[in-house]
Amino acid sequence: MPRRIVDLSVVLTDKVASDPPGLGPKITYVDHDAGAKEFEQIFGMPVEQQLDQKGAAVERLELTTHNGTHMDAPWHYHPTMNNGEPAMTIDQIPLEWCMGPGVKFDFRKRPDGHVITAAEVEAELDRIGHDLKPGDIVLVNTRAGSRYGHDDYVAAGCGMGREATLWLTERGMRVCGTDAWSWDAPLASQMARIRETGDWSLFWEGHKAGAETLYCHMEKLANLDSLPSTGFEVMAFPVKVEKGSAGWCRPVAILKD
Repeated sequence: MPRRIVDLSVVLTDKVASDPPGLGPKITYVDHDAGAKEFEQIFGMPVEQQLDQKGAAVERLELTTHNGTHMDAPWHYHPTMNNGEPAMTIDQIPLEWCMGPGVKFDFRKRPDGHVITAAEVEAELDRIGHDLKPGDIVLVNTRAGSRYGHDDYVAAGCGMGREATLWLTERGMRVCGTDAWSWDAPLASQMARIRETGDWSLFWEGHKAGAETLYCHMEKLANLDSLPSTGFEVMAFPVKVEKGSAGWCRPVAILKD
């Protein structure tokens, strides 16, 4: 049966503004000439005896597990989950959670910094005509998806609040994702709301919902605007970083043509 695969990941690069200052990746490219010298130094293979005097090209990376498209584990949010259980690390996430029917929410018209509520989630499900089922993978399309690579990316888009996150997990969602820098609303907008209200519980509320429930979310997704609301499958397997708070992944959507 004909299928179309949509890449939902961004490229891992240090050439665009994808994280706050000081938190971005650094990539050093080692070309074939340098690789030939390394083969000589490490293995004693003379440069002149290597094919065209060329060795191996490699890349050396300095990054966190939260650079690029990645999946956060409950351990990232809090040391405990489900109101007291030890939080799962990324190498403990069942692979069965990481593939399933995709459901896309279109929140691109929500203003930057807006916090999505449970009522808005219900309204979006009504709009697209879908009843959320256990195992559905929810993808949140925000304005931030169109700003990736621009200086305002980190501050762009709306975010999912505690109430909305708990509403989704109560209905069996275990994996979800967003094209924004964070599952939550941008941190600067959170701090602005805290200064206005004096309510410190508003900080990182979508993430901290993980202390009360059990779920993983992906951040820095791409191409969500090209997906239908339903009718596609998602596969998103994270790299097994031992005891990691997250793992890089290359999620894809599979659509039937």
